[in-house]
Amino acid sequence: MNENTGLSRRNFLFTAAVGTAAIAVTGSRTAGASVMGLRAPKMDRVRVGSVGLGKRGFPAFRRLLAIEGVEITALCDLRAERIAAAQKMLADANRPAAKEFGKTEDDWKRMCADGNVDLVYNATPRPLHAPIAIFAMKQGKHAASEVPAARTLEECWQLVDTAEATQRHCMMLENCCYGETELMFLRMCREGVLGELMHADAAYIHETRDLNVSGAGHPAGWRLDDFRRRNGNVYPTHGLGPVAQYMGINRGDRFDYMVSMSSNERAMTLWAESHYPPEDPRRKATYTLGDMNTSLIRTVKGRTIMLQNDMNSPRPYSRLNLISGTKGCCADYPPRVAIEPKSHSWIQGDALKDYYHKYAHPLWAKIGETAKKIGGHGGMDFVMDWRMIYCLRNGEPLDQDVYDAAAWSAIGPLSDWSVAHGSRPVEVPDFTRGVWETTPPLAIVGG
Repeated sequence: MNENTGLSRRNFLFTAAVGTAAIAVTGSRTAGASVMGLRAPKMDRVRVGSVGLGKRGFPAFRRLLAIEGVEITALCDLRAERIAAAQKMLADANRPAAKEFGKTEDDWKRMCADGNVDLVYNATPRPLHAPIAIFAMKQGKHAASEVPAARTLEECWQLVDTAEATQRHCMMLENCCYGETELMFLRMCREGVLGELMHADAAYIHETRDLNVSGAGHPAGWRLDDFRRRNGNVYPTHGLGPVAQYMGINRGDRFDYMVSMSSNERAMTLWAESHYPPEDPRRKATYTLGDMNTSLIRTVKGRTIMLQNDMNSPRPYSRLNLISGTKGCCADYPPRVAIEPKSHSWIQGDALKDYYHKYAHPLWAKIGETAKKIGGHGGMDFVMDWRMIYCLRNGEPLDQDVYDAAAWSAIGPLSDWSVAHGSRPVEVPDFTRGVWETTPPLAIVGG
């Protein structure tokens, strides 16, 4: 371990982000067979059990219906009207009715155990992401979970340990990795257009104050709970996932250590004061999450990532999505590139069309138009789902595996610890247990 790192994986005590219990996380866990590059048996059809049919789950259900080889065999949600709406869509598409679950809060366990399910597609609230994925794999199912995949380091390790023990896929549904611009940048990185990669900027900057205080349906909801009890990066993966793939994180390089700091909190308090009467508990609540969190991550090979999270400030949406190398730079919001020998100014707007044509990713060239029609964040959601199903049907490794899910999600609780300890450095665990050193970076996959 680096002598300057403030926290060793071997004696790490981490105060849980959503509670007060201390969790011991060590680097000497029992290792199963690695699932890096896992190839599960081919499937003629993928039988999907969909748990959570709300804001993210129902659109996912609709997308899955449009993918060849998918059979929706189970639906699970606590709200009967959501299941009824999904069943109607199945009937309208001349598909068999799915088995229904959701009469109790843990009825998802019965769905995970059902013999007519191959893949559990999890779009529930964040506290259930890791528990459902872990349980599903233990029932012999592949697991796909919305972001983040875990909220504590212990959950990250449980995901890895369970995937290795069961030899099942565990994919975090990080849709931003499948955006048209992100995949174009990935191809440019792989073809050496930017030279040796040195630095990246990533972020999730998205004002969601109205959703934070009302979306959960009650003042003590899970979403609001993050803003009342945490101070770090509560949503790291949207910006981090794409740049981690550019850099080959967990495949030739890995996160080494990080530091994190937060600004003061003001935006949520001001929002509550201006939107709720004095007696409303949402106005009286104390918010701890700083308006802007900035983390710096250094990789084993000496590259750096600046990662930011701001879900409260009144400013335009951005994931930054910048990757810089020895020959040039690509950035987003708006999309633009600067390549030697003309690296002194950005190429953007209409002038960037030639780059989108020359470096179009095979996935977008193949299904991009269909993806845009079906929708989901400009089509990236459909590309993600299509590619996952393609890999399962053809017995190919997934583009995002359990090690990615753990490493990208772990930045959240690690940022909390660093902020709480005066921005001290904290080591990022090697969830691959050394396998990253001999694993090539993600290829320009097609299908």
